[in-house]
Amino acid sequence: MSYRAARLPRHRGPAAWNTILGPQPPARPLTAKATADVVVVGAGFAGLSAARRLLQIDPGLRVVVLEAGQVAEGAAGRNSGFMIDLPHDLTSDDYAGAGDDRGLTALNRHAIGFAREAVAEYQIDAAYFDPSGKVNGAASDAALAHNRSYAAHLESLGEPFDMLDAQAMTALTGSRHYLGGLYTPGTAVLQPAGYIRGLAAGLSDLIAVHEQSPVLSIDKAGTDWRVTTQGGAVTAPRVILATNGHLESFGIARGRLMHVMLFAIMTPALSPDQQTALGGAPRWGITPSDPMGTTLRRIDAAQGGPRIVVRTCAALRSGMEARASDLARAARVMQAKFDARFPQLAGLPPEYAWAGHLCLSRNGVSVMKEVAPGVIAACVQNGLGTARGTLTGIGAAELAMGLETRVTWHFGAEVDPVRLPPQPLRDWAGNMVLRSREWKAHAD
Repeated sequence: MSYRAARLPRHRGPAAWNTILGPQPPARPLTAKATADVVVVGAGFAGLSAARRLLQIDPGLRVVVLEAGQVAEGAAGRNSGFMIDLPHDLTSDDYAGAGDDRGLTALNRHAIGFAREAVAEYQIDAAYFDPSGKVNGAASDAALAHNRSYAAHLESLGEPFDMLDAQAMTALTGSRHYLGGLYTPGTAVLQPAGYIRGLAAGLSDLIAVHEQSPVLSIDKAGTDWRVTTQGGAVTAPRVILATNGHLESFGIARGRLMHVMLFAIMTPALSPDQQTALGGAPRWGITPSDPMGTTLRRIDAAQGGPRIVVRTCAALRSGMEARASDLARAARVMQAKFDARFPQLAGLPPEYAWAGHLCLSRNGVSVMKEVAPGVIAACVQNGLGTARGTLTGIGAAELAMGLETRVTWHFGAEVDPVRLPPQPLRDWAGNMVLRSREWKAHAD
């Protein structure tokens, strides 16, 4: 039995969250043959969480982590940085889930607690993990209705929230664009690259983390598995695939995963005069009331700022790579969104523009299970890579060690991702739906 990588990760634009933190230690690629108890493929939220959980279960384990690029240069350094505790269904109008929302919220909080403990254990900069909550911003009557609907759902769950009026939104953001907002306190707002770099650094004293070591094949070798990279190989009885959408690159769940490219821009560091003109608080995070709207972050100097981050637009690309035209279009749209929200800074060009890769299944399930004896997937995060990635990593480690927990039970009870329409219909129809929803949410 063997798995061959059909493609390796390729990214469009810089991972700006990582770039603004400055240089990293030199990568240490795998350059020889080695043995381990567990090999983890991928050093993002899922992979590094799996490694940490493995050591919690058995501190004596020999764990090797293999990362195709450099830590925090992939999806972990390209997301919006919200580790969300509450229901956050991207396919709905207002994020309200249709399943066990209390159970999912408890699991998400388990992931947030796991990350909070890692920050303390590895002395990660506290600014990279800010438990400040977030706001669902509403810039239209339809968005206000989404907030009211979601608030009613939260009330039915017994979850706290605050409704913000337009004046409160202006005081927070410096923008008069928003008619209102819905604040929830449980989200941790990350400097995602800073958190991941800190997690990798803390683990590097305990395990082997090899960057620039893309996995080319995974082959059965007697009772073990041989994981081969461009420069070496590791043999181990257990392998954890923490590759999110690139699970399909290894031929697993083929034709069942949706590969969506999301886009973001980040301003240059704001001058003192620009900060004065902007007003508002120095650090905040806004998700749109409509899931297809615009996400905003303002970060301060401790997180690599002062800067503003804008994220919107999406493209379904089953080849797992954004096009240059996708990023160029998205950058134009995001510049217009920025100018509309911050006329006092209108025309300020971004310093960085980039694409990120998220993976969804049509029925909203992850793939956290044993896909072959000794090979466990921690993949398909459904656009919730920080919390869901952490959870699937925890679960995969527990499954690898033979533990039954609430995390392994939850993912073990999920059905497989449903099959998608064939190409080229899949991408054509999917992008039509995305553009339609983007148009409907244009003000938000």
